[in-house]
Amino acid sequence: MFIDDMGFADPGCFGNPAMTTPNIDRLAREGTRLTNFYVNAPICSPARVAVTTGQYPARWDIHSYLASRERNGQRGMANWLDPAAPGLAHILRRAGYATAHFGKWHMGGGRDVGDAPLPQSYGFQESLVAFEGLGDRVLPPGGLSRASEELGRGDIMHADRHELSEIYADHTIDFMRRHRQQPFFIRFFPNDVHDPHRPAPGEAEKWKDITDNPFEQKFFAVLDNLDTQIGRIAEAVERLGLEQDTIIIFTSDNGPTDWPRYYSEGWQPPGFTGPLFGRKWSLYEGGIRVPFIARWPGTIPAGHTCTDTVMAGTDLPPTLCALAGVEPPERVQFDGENLAGALLGRAPSRRRPLFWQYGPPHATLEPGKEHVSPSMAVRDGRWKLLVEPDGSSAELYDLESDLGEARNLAKEESTRASGLWKRLCRWADDVGLETEERALRPASS
Repeated sequence: MFIDDMGFADPGCFGNPAMTTPNIDRLAREGTRLTNFYVNAPICSPARVAVTTGQYPARWDIHSYLASRERNGQRGMANWLDPAAPGLAHILRRAGYATAHFGKWHMGGGRDVGDAPLPQSYGFQESLVAFEGLGDRVLPPGGLSRASEELGRGDIMHADRHELSEIYADHTIDFMRRHRQQPFFIRFFPNDVHDPHRPAPGEAEKWKDITDNPFEQKFFAVLDNLDTQIGRIAEAVERLGLEQDTIIIFTSDNGPTDWPRYYSEGWQPPGFTGPLFGRKWSLYEGGIRVPFIARWPGTIPAGHTCTDTVMAGTDLPPTLCALAGVEPPERVQFDGENLAGALLGRAPSRRRPLFWQYGPPHATLEPGKEHVSPSMAVRDGRWKLLVEPDGSSAELYDLESDLGEARNLAKEESTRASGLWKRLCRWADDVGLETEERALRPASS
């Protein structure tokens, strides 16, 4: 379950201050939460590439959201994920799994890109996507949906936006029912909490006693509906007698929305990051650290919280292969690590740092002014460095003592910061990014 634009503290079990999410919270009570889980980009397309391939999205020239051919070309990006990339669905399918993807795709197809590969090229036997993909799809009203319909290549349904997650959940449940006699791998990728929020008629009004913010009222309504659909899927697993044999992973593709227009209209944007600073499109923690729950009754500890292991989207393919007892082909080289122990109660430490890149010239979408971050970052243990590709604007934070990234230690810890900068430059060279390995220059106060 890969939720679109869900902030770290949007689920009740991660600290939502305004509402409960009983079905998500139940997954947490019956499973394990990770509080140091990251996606590999603060925006949709590269975050999805990372969980699909187990590799950094920069290796495949996907640095930001996929758009039109012209926009992709202007930003030096591919038009779609290369089907030659490693894929968890391919690996599991070869091991006898039935595979399906239901929900947002956004790894190629849509707008004027009508020749992108279908999800089947990436190992999925069945798929149902929206306007950011091709093949069978369900389209809500809007210009991007009209452009998608003109591309053809699949059976097309029409539905209002508030109906999409229920449709994806219906397909998920039906696929489980049809394949309950064999292993299956299903991706449920809803986009309810990606703005603009379009709840069912009358639902937003139910939240007027909770908040005066009209954007939050709509957000709470769609989050409540999403929680309902997640509950339906979990109940179906139990009804089919598959609870002891099914791993449910719940997480998000980046932090919550941060369009400047919310501020210009006098409101805070909807969605919560709890103690974290930053939001979507930012490499501060609120843009890349997201909620994570894993449930597997009888195997993954119930009611447990892992606060030590630092894990990321690239780690999911090798970790899930290990939990499933499936050996990836020798030619597959994951950037991620097998951190299955973090889900099994052992809290292992990762061996390699995590790296991020998001910013000009590839990225054109920026968060609200206060959340604009340097465009590269690395986390190694408790330390996180943010910096521009020329070594300027360096910010170093000790996340164990400063989770909100309020005190820049780049000057006081200059040796440590310089060491992280060198590692970041080596990583950038490895994945095909440009940096200027100059002396590090801390950001001004």
